[in-house]
Amino acid sequence: RFFPKRMVPFSFPLSKCALWDPVPMGDIIGAHITYYRNPKLSLVEKTLRLACRHAKQNEKKSFSCFLLGTLAVDEDGEGITLTIDRFDPGREI
Repeated sequence: RFFPKRMVPFSFPLSKCALWDPVPMGDIIGAHITYYRNPKLSLVEKTLRLACRHAKQNEKKSFSCFLLGTLAVDEDGEGITLTIDRFDPGREI
């Protein structure tokens, strides 16, 4: 499940002094979250209903909001689960 065409290298801002040698060493490895883990998404129904109600009541076609949750490694260590359980409509300003 390695997608080299979609991967982009890490880049850091320029600075006057470097804390490490920036010359690449070794083979390229994937750092994507799905490369080593099987992801699962869990969404609380109440949160989804609240987000839908807010979207219907909003007069604008597009708006900003936040879905908040927790990320946990499964007990067997083979997967990760993202549980979304909170909705924050954000601020207009």
